[in-house]
Amino acid sequence: MRVGLLVDSACDLPHRFFQDNDVFILPISIKIDGKLFVDDHDPVRTLDFYRSGLIEKGHDAETVPFTAEQIRQLFLDKIVTEYDFAFCETITRVRSPIYDNATTAMQRIVAEYRARREAAGRPGPFSMRVVNSRTLFCGQGILAAHTVRLINSGVPKNDLRRRVDEFTNNIYGYVVPADLYYVRERARKKGDKSVGMLATMLGKAFDITPILGGRNDETFPVAKVRGFDTAVARVFDYAVKRIRKGLLTPYVCVTYAGDPDMIRQLPGFDRLEAAAREHDIELMTTVMSVTGGVNVGPGTVGLALAAEPHEFE
Repeated sequence: MRVGLLVDSACDLPHRFFQDNDVFILPISIKIDGKLFVDDHDPVRTLDFYRSGLIEKGHDAETVPFTAEQIRQLFLDKIVTEYDFAFCETITRVRSPIYDNATTAMQRIVAEYRARREAAGRPGPFSMRVVNSRTLFCGQGILAAHTVRLINSGVPKNDLRRRVDEFTNNIYGYVVPADLYYVRERARKKGDKSVGMLATMLGKAFDITPILGGRNDETFPVAKVRGFDTAVARVFDYAVKRIRKGLLTPYVCVTYAGDPDMIRQLPGFDRLEAAAREHDIELMTTVMSVTGGVNVGPGTVGLALAAEPHEFE
């Protein structure tokens, strides 16, 4: 049985990981100033986008995810003839309609795929599973990396479904925004009142940087720290502690909304890198997807890992 994995382009992992593991990217389109940018995770185009300065206007952007019909056509054309079973893992359903659109598409695909497979000379049934990652960006990356690990280890299909679903409960994702005004304007544009004007003004005036957590379909502040660099170092030091206590999958993902070469210069990254090396954890670093960067702003740092239930320390 050949198992495939699809993720939407909000999923943050190094481009090489997607290539080496044949992970299929479901693109998201972004419209800024009338210009349409397709976020397909191409590293060159993504970096060009950040360097263009267009992201500075991202709080006025409109994200355009694939419709159910577009997803259906994509699966029929490229997936059902290549795989016997496919996972489609999406950004949290409360932040995007991708999960619902993919679920609608799946219901039609299972009734239509046989003719496509017969024409392609691929016998046997096809089935798929749409998974709400319940998280964002590099949190999705942790889920995808773990799913690939399970697939490569030969976990049976039914067990694979259960273990992936259960794993979403243990993903801990964090972002440290570089610009509170950007985050507030983007939230206001989308009707999200979680970042208020007063909090933004106070944060700017007193150099207070929030650390935002994303887990189980919710986004919430876990700490407020004096200074962006201090906040980033605190997130990295938190990850060091979790690595030493033990993770549920041997990956930590770090993402940056800008030139990924900047990641190694971030305060505390050297300690995180050393801890990962000491404990045989793969530290995956990457430029943040355009979708992620548009939503949280340029210069934002993200980190995700999977662990037993705990509070941010």
